[in-house]
Amino acid sequence: MKRIHLLTVMLMVTVMTVKAQGEMILGGELSNSAVTSVEDIDEVMPRMKALGLNTVLTPVYWELMEPTEGQFDFTLVDRTILRARENQLKVVLLWFGAWKNSMSCYAPLWFKQDTKRFQRARTAEGKPMEIASCFSEAVFQADNRAFGALMQHVSRTAADVVTMVQVENEIGMLESARDYSTLADHIYKKGVPKEVVDYLNKNQKTLHPWLKARLAKNKGKAQKSPIPSWTELFGDDIFTDEIFMAYYYAKYVGRLCETARQYTQMPLYINAAMNSRGRQPGQYPSAGPLAHLIDLWHIGAPQLLCLAPDIYDTGFKSWADQYALPNNRLFIPESRCCENSGARAMYAFGEHRAIGFSPFAIDQATPRETASITKAYTLLKQIASKLSNNTLSWGMLFDQQDKERVITDDGMAITCRHYFTLPWDARATDGSTWPEGGAMLIKVNKYEYLLAGTGVVVAFASQYEKSREEQKVLGEDGFVADATNQNVHFVKRDTFSGHRIGIGSVDEVSIDETGKMNYIRRLNGDQDHQGRHVRIACDDWKILHIRLYHYE
Repeated sequence: MKRIHLLTVMLMVTVMTVKAQGEMILGGELSNSAVTSVEDIDEVMPRMKALGLNTVLTPVYWELMEPTEGQFDFTLVDRTILRARENQLKVVLLWFGAWKNSMSCYAPLWFKQDTKRFQRARTAEGKPMEIASCFSEAVFQADNRAFGALMQHVSRTAADVVTMVQVENEIGMLESARDYSTLADHIYKKGVPKEVVDYLNKNQKTLHPWLKARLAKNKGKAQKSPIPSWTELFGDDIFTDEIFMAYYYAKYVGRLCETARQYTQMPLYINAAMNSRGRQPGQYPSAGPLAHLIDLWHIGAPQLLCLAPDIYDTGFKSWADQYALPNNRLFIPESRCCENSGARAMYAFGEHRAIGFSPFAIDQATPRETASITKAYTLLKQIASKLSNNTLSWGMLFDQQDKERVITDDGMAITCRHYFTLPWDARATDGSTWPEGGAMLIKVNKYEYLLAGTGVVVAFASQYEKSREEQKVLGEDGFVADATNQNVHFVKRDTFSGHRIGIGSVDEVSIDETGKMNYIRRLNGDQDHQGRHVRIACDDWKILHIRLYHYE
């Protein structure tokens, strides 16, 4: 009951926080060295406001906050809060404590040098690593004392500005799938804690499919032991090492969360480096807050709002979809900052109602890389008032390989495609790499929708009409490309006995802060291909108000 209660409370707190802001988290994460001096902070915050962000994700560095053990310096934190407040920005603080991208690189020098007191993780061969062991109580106490001091300070001075806190950064083991230090081996040999076994038994139906499959494969062995070993319960391979580490990393983070709860109910989350490109645990940060390990993280750290993916690899939709789970709200604190960032933001908010989206190192990006973010955030600020808990919305994200999606709604088939599937832009066929098209479709009422984004074309048909659709190659005029010398046969088909969907009107609109739609222009004729579709060209960013009708 306690675990369920904590998760429920955290979800409620987050909803209240977002509503209090009146905005989605339209964020940008600063590069790792962006706030290491007051001069850096003074320069960067106005630029972030000018880009259209409403939230800045900014690191807090343990080594600079506690350069001498027991003596805390909040100068950089306070300056960050001051400049954010002046620029009407919210802040998400990133605690770079015991681990950052697996390594303990942001721990203070006094911590790094005292390896007897603050023990290191070791490989199976016994090699010490630049990774503090999560099994060391001294490591935890030092990290926890600093994190607690930060939470206490922020709760007193910045509750109006700081909306969320990230606990550690891309936690996980490298080189080895697990820690083989003496401390870790001692814990490993004790077997699987009762807390884990009880959770797995109680939640069999809702476990992540990956974990459920491993349990099913080894269930017989585990039943023979009152306290099963890790290999008896999960199998004897590198992924069991990862499961073991995930639970104890989560327990460590959970204890930090408990400390934070002494001072604030602010939402807490943790971010993950992806297990991509076919890599094995230890080749990626093993045991981090990855989707397939979500149950271990829920056991160990139930206070966390969510596990958040840092998406840099190809396949953005696939990674986002893995983390948009019934028991995990999607928040993307880091994404590659590029010309497609804006399109990806539209998808995340439209398809998954993401808590927020944030390109990484946005302070170092070129204007060409940030332009789409500014344009997307401008639309999202307008469209936010149209998204309620009862509103249906869908996200689109298209590229050269993934060009089409068909949405079924209220008896209609809504065919969404990349804009370059039309023949009207030379870049569609000249060998250029297609820019990603991204948009959200929002249902206002029956036969009434809003389309916001870039680089998409959307056609509406009844499901009956769609079932009779013939695929045709179109020419630059939008009609059949060329029937000359083709063996074309006109075959009589069954009588058309259903209804069709027509486009009544398409208006480009803006939406003000009260939610009122303001008419800009009517798009008809060539602009909706004589009522065949609605579209937003690549490089254009628009909100379209669409009214449909049906006829027989």
